[in-house]
Amino acid sequence: METTPIPGLLVVRLDLRRDPRGWFKENWQRAKMVAAGLPDFAPVQHNLSFNGARGVTRGIHTEPWDKFVSVASGRVFAAWVDMRQGETFGATFWIEMDPSVAVFVPRGVGNSYQTLTDDVAYTYLVNQHWREGFAYPALALDDPTVAIPWPIPLTDCEISEKDHHNPILDPATAITPQRMLVLGGDGQVGRALASEFPDAVVVGREQLDVTDAAAMAAWRWRAHDVVVNAAAFTGVDAAETPEGRRAAWAANAEAPARLAALAREHGFTLVHVSSDYVFDGTSTAAGGYRETDPMAPLGAYGASKAAGDLAVAGAPHHYLLRTSWVVGEGANFVATMQRLAEQGATPSVVDDQVGRLTFASELARATRHLLESGAAWGTYHVTCAGEPQSWADVARSVFDLEGRDADDVTSVSTGAYAATRPGLAPRPARSLLDTSKIEATGFTPRDALAALREHLAR
Repeated sequence: METTPIPGLLVVRLDLRRDPRGWFKENWQRAKMVAAGLPDFAPVQHNLSFNGARGVTRGIHTEPWDKFVSVASGRVFAAWVDMRQGETFGATFWIEMDPSVAVFVPRGVGNSYQTLTDDVAYTYLVNQHWREGFAYPALALDDPTVAIPWPIPLTDCEISEKDHHNPILDPATAITPQRMLVLGGDGQVGRALASEFPDAVVVGREQLDVTDAAAMAAWRWRAHDVVVNAAAFTGVDAAETPEGRRAAWAANAEAPARLAALAREHGFTLVHVSSDYVFDGTSTAAGGYRETDPMAPLGAYGASKAAGDLAVAGAPHHYLLRTSWVVGEGANFVATMQRLAEQGATPSVVDDQVGRLTFASELARATRHLLESGAAWGTYHVTCAGEPQSWADVARSVFDLEGRDADDVTSVSTGAYAATRPGLAPRPARSLLDTSKIEATGFTPRDALAALREHLAR
């Protein structure tokens, strides 16, 4: 794999196996090439361009997708121009290509070639479908700014009428880079993601309702390389009602399935936030539930999240982050205990549900880590670190940090608490999630108590 002056444009030297009959090559071999450093770009279309005579010149075309280009027969002079906004706008690279050379061309880089022999078959894989009647950006072959040194003068070449009229380089028409899209931006995790990724497009339900199939279909998904789904129906108790069950299924199961299908169609990476409620809480494993443990939700909310997990796993490029006991900006258990501590209350809190807090900022940090580290696609458990605690333990920590006596918090069993709360949904008794998988990628979870102290001080 060879890098070039254009970021992301990579040259691949292919192994030609020759014998008296001719040659054979693996033109695209996903496992080997990804291991060697090529992006796993998920091609969906394979195109061949046959050129009968020497001197045919095509380009400079800048379609909004990645390409893997090579030559099946003959020889070409190939050239590329970076048409993306940024410091390398207008950067160029050229090389002679025969069947032993291939080039990965990232979205936003103009692609062109000139045949140096007769009977050239130029081949390319792309990860978006070409659409008839849609105008794609292009650049003049003789643009003096980029000054491509065509071996054969363009005046002696066969060029299409359309390519004769392509415009010259203009920064005003530079291709806008794809941006992350955060769904559910008005929730706790969404707000944390907005802070962690200030350049992201962040939308709440008013801007894009993930349960609205028509709105989802109309969104410009090609503008995004990463979509983070922090939108969810989180009413655990409300999900047990007929209306709530339908709402939970629409947001937590159908919407992720729709996003997974869109990820397959448009090629973006899907990051999805899920819950410990997909488990029944009966595991006695010291470290907690692992990613490979079977799901067995207790209630309607957990069932809807489990269905969403199964759907997201169908996206080619996905990170599924399961978490527990989320705390961020907005209504949550810690905020409630802080308010009660300030009001002088003496609450009764369950002491037989055990887990670990996860601050929304920790989920956002884990998202960045997975995206930037190149970690393997799949499911990861993300919580803060430290000793497991019950909800009563957390409440006492909040009271202590707020200057109240921790003994002002009274312990109560889940059964006794449920007896005073009709309609309370079942909850996992042990919500511990094993984080060793994400730790193996180089991520170190923050200590829960230290994060709680910082959260309350802020």
